[in-house]
Amino acid sequence: MSGHSKWSKIKRGKAITDAKRGKMFSKMARIISVAAREKGGDPQFNPTLRMAIEQAKTANMPNENIERAIAKGTGGGEEGKMEEFLYEAYGPGGVALLIEGITDNKNRTLSEIKNILTKNNGKFVESGGVSYLFNKKGVIIVSNEEKNFSSDDLEMAAIEAGAEDIKWRENNFLETYTKPDALDEIKNNLEQKNIPVESFSLDWIAQNEIEIKDGKIKAQIEKLFEALEEQDDVSEIYSNYRE
Repeated sequence: MSGHSKWSKIKRGKAITDAKRGKMFSKMARIISVAAREKGGDPQFNPTLRMAIEQAKTANMPNENIERAIAKGTGGGEEGKMEEFLYEAYGPGGVALLIEGITDNKNRTLSEIKNILTKNNGKFVESGGVSYLFNKKGVIIVSNEEKNFSSDDLEMAAIEAGAEDIKWRENNFLETYTKPDALDEIKNNLEQKNIPVESFSLDWIAQNEIEIKDGKIKAQIEKLFEALEEQDDVSEIYSNYRE
């Protein structure tokens, strides 16, 4: 799938513990702060910030947390030191990984991520080592859990809204792919049709997915993903692993 951690969060969303929710909010606050710092604190004129805020609200992040994160980003200070990173790696079974996040100390973060990879049968690679296997796309996941639409109707609505491609995930979720600059427009088109948007984001999408049948390797992959998700600076993990 496109972004392993993202889809896992959607599936596990209702079971997130308070501790994990707190960590998730902390990571979202960093994303909001950096977006506000780079292109201003008004979401009307900052699409990246607008998307980050909407994602935070979807995750039920309190408004005061969002406002505080924007203030930190526009006010400089500690948040001014934050930098985005994108690291590349291979995991067990030759699975390609892109590890995205925000840090105030790239040397420390890089060392910690390399350590996690080494302990979990992974391998860090230099820039360009696996990124050529991915494309940047807008991704909108729509829910049909309430069965308000037939599968055919939902697919047609996504195509009419401007989707480049679509893919079903576990029957009740439709993953819709867009050009990066068309993400907002297509999301709005879907919402105007009363189609519930579960999540939307700009993601790295694998050009080709690989299937792992060996149960031991699959368990190693899951263990690596969990360890990376626990690392404070990591925001998203993308892979070409087909779950």
